[in-house]
Amino acid sequence: MSHRGSHDAALRAHVALEALKGGRTMSERTSVREVHPPMIHQSNMAFLNGAAGLFERAGKAAAIAEDTVCDLHVRIEELAVAKNFFLVRPLNLWTGR
Repeated sequence: MSHRGSHDAALRAHVALEALKGGRTMSERTSVREVHPPMIHQSNMAFLNGAAGLFERAGKAAAIAEDTVCDLHVRIEELAVAKNFFLVRPLNLWTGR
């Protein structure tokens, strides 16, 4: 069996889904995945408690993405102005254009 806390999130999610589907006993799941029963129980509880958040975050993620895009457009404009001020203008003065 593995050391405490060394299971990654993908394994925990897979174990939780497997447990929720059913079909195997707890002892079969622990022997196949080489995990302890409390880890399976904790993964199930975390999965069930966090499942609602997956659907709530979908709308928030779209709003955050839109805000991020607006912020990036503002930053692009700032960089364009800075480029013209610090690079193009001095280059034109130096080359005589």
